[in-house]
Amino acid sequence: MGRRLYSALLYALSPLIWRRLRREHLEDHPRGERLGRIPTYHDERVLWVHAASVGEVVTARPLIRSLIDDYPEHRVIVTTMTATGARQVQTLFGDLVTHHFVALDFPGATRRFVQRLDPEITIIVETEIWPNLIHACAMAGIPVAIVNARITSRGFARYQRFSKLMGEAIRRLAWVGAKSAEDAKRFRALGVSARRLNVTGALKYDLHVDDSVFERGEALRDMIGDRPVWVAGSTHEGEESQLLAAHERFLARFPDALLILVPRHPQRFDEVFELCAREGMTVARRSEGEPAGPGTQVYLGDTMGELMTFYAAGDIAFVGGSLVDIGGHNLLEPAALGLPVVSGPSLSSLGDVVTTLDEAGARVEVASGGMLGEMLVSLQLDETRRETLGRNALAVVNANRGALGHTRDYLGRLIRARELHEPWPLADEHPPGGERP
Repeated sequence: MGRRLYSALLYALSPLIWRRLRREHLEDHPRGERLGRIPTYHDERVLWVHAASVGEVVTARPLIRSLIDDYPEHRVIVTTMTATGARQVQTLFGDLVTHHFVALDFPGATRRFVQRLDPEITIIVETEIWPNLIHACAMAGIPVAIVNARITSRGFARYQRFSKLMGEAIRRLAWVGAKSAEDAKRFRALGVSARRLNVTGALKYDLHVDDSVFERGEALRDMIGDRPVWVAGSTHEGEESQLLAAHERFLARFPDALLILVPRHPQRFDEVFELCAREGMTVARRSEGEPAGPGTQVYLGDTMGELMTFYAAGDIAFVGGSLVDIGGHNLLEPAALGLPVVSGPSLSSLGDVVTTLDEAGARVEVASGGMLGEMLVSLQLDETRRETLGRNALAVVNANRGALGHTRDYLGRLIRARELHEPWPLADEHPPGGERP
């Protein structure tokens, strides 16, 4: 009954939903994908990974790479909800995977999508619990696993409010690999059986940094020259103005300093460029091939898929979405490069990662652009502290790797069970190495 009411509400809201999705469209993707109208893959063996947007795609990167390597006879299909997520898939994987936009959670659309895709397994990254999609997979006998599973306190309250609807979907899950013990506890409270739940750790710690990232970062740094460089990655509206104010303070002490500014969303690149110009900053744009010469004060990283390269060219990293009420973005990307990590206080999306970095002395927090400017000056003057922060950050990443191995192990068991037409394995039968909640 709960799912029927939910579906009726979706149909009623469909004009608003379609209007919202206009900006999440790419010309080379038919709009019919949102209604499940994709090619039929019945003659192929398919592994389906759903990663809603950019953050989930980046998180799933090591897992998707492992699926490509572990199952060369399969086609790996990655779906996203957003256009930025789609672009990130293309940037990271090119022709190694196939991308579609996921069907909207209408009953007919999800049923059509699942029938045409016909995957051996559905792997959802983090927490995208769509009742009709999960129902369609269950009716087709397709196991659904959630990996790097997390639920914020706000999300947990929302799921509890709609417990009848969400409980039905959650009870159909074949396996949940929770990011932390607290996340596992919340999934248990929502109805996931302990026998289908493991604490695997965070996939983000298994971030692999290719040698090419360091090479491209070094080439960029050679172009920039020998001067102080800090990078502000994944920034948002309302945040860039604070970062520019911080950079102004930094410039007052180090006149040759450079800020590499990387907005989170590509549709804001022009807006941020205009903001920098209004603030009187000399700006060069990466997308235009403009060099960050000696007189350049801000280098705008207005391209997709180069954030790690920008971090690799810097001395200090600020991670955005943390000076505004967004919840923060991936602190582990600069940490994996051995950079000192600075952020604001809004980090609700990152959970245990923040605690782990803080306990290791691997992160600095500032509450405003003014404080950030002072911190940048302090860190630039204290090379020993910069090196210690960076060394501690890298040690945290290295010490917490392992979630990928646990996740690969259990997903492999689910794939084999489906192939052999066996019942889905339970988490207490030869656990894949992760902790039990």
